[in-house]
Amino acid sequence: MGLIISVMALIISLFAGLSFPISQQLTFSLSESAKTIILKVRIPRFLAAYFVGAGLAIAGLTMQSALNNALASPSVIGIHGGAGFFTLLAALIFPYYLHARMFFAFIGALVSALAVYGISHQAGVSKTTLLLAGLAVSSLMSGFVNAMITFFPETVGDKVAFNLGGFSTVITSQLYFAIPVIIIAIVILLKLSRGIDLLLLGDEMATSLGINVGYLRLGLIVLVALLSGVSVAISGLISFVGLIVPHIVRRMTKADTKVHIIACGLFGGSFLVYSDLLAKYLFYPYELPVGLLLSMIGAPFFIYLLIHKKRKLKL
Repeated sequence: MGLIISVMALIISLFAGLSFPISQQLTFSLSESAKTIILKVRIPRFLAAYFVGAGLAIAGLTMQSALNNALASPSVIGIHGGAGFFTLLAALIFPYYLHARMFFAFIGALVSALAVYGISHQAGVSKTTLLLAGLAVSSLMSGFVNAMITFFPETVGDKVAFNLGGFSTVITSQLYFAIPVIIIAIVILLKLSRGIDLLLLGDEMATSLGINVGYLRLGLIVLVALLSGVSVAISGLISFVGLIVPHIVRRMTKADTKVHIIACGLFGGSFLVYSDLLAKYLFYPYELPVGLLLSMIGAPFFIYLLIHKKRKLKL
């Protein structure tokens, strides 16, 4: 099912809105201008949205599993903010090196993740403490991002697009490095899926079954930072994908973590592609930042989880 939805997302994203006869679109006998639009604009945009969506959804699933907190996601606990700040820092120091931005974004995401994890442990490990620590780190990083944009506006071409996230400025050269990194991180997580299953049973049970909980949790946080950092470097600060998609996947299937990772990749990629299409054509010819649309969907969803899952999550 997820594969079918992904294929439909690809077809719609490539041909939606093209002013060419349907017979030409079905037979791919398009004019040169149509081919240029598809090859140079639409395919890179689809690939960026799909792999960013897959990466963020899997990062959210992994973060929730690693911290045993259903409300954890890279955007909620400040990881995106750290990646965004370090992306702008790289743009200031290395303005002509796109790969440097992705590396810096990974470092920023990792710093934020470890900061949240460390603060929550110092303050007393609980799900509420984790969320509060994430909120503090997120606010701090958001302040750094806004300060960078204010004092060094040349670090970002479009302040609104970066803060809300979008794919209108994606270029193909960004994807040559980003897509392999996302795929490698996902493959590693699939290899670690059995350990994640055991981690969900509780630290004591996982330890008794031969899992080094500390090293596994640290490795998962690094992989989450890698997925989040690369995604932010491509799309800006897109929120809530890592919160919404894992919950939908868990409702659809009660399978193990390996199946959940694959499902989150398929549905997360498709979800962000469809969201991008909706943001693009909802008020055509004006285009909304896809992050704005996702915030309007994600914030009520987060409130729903807080209210209706309070007893189950033991907040």
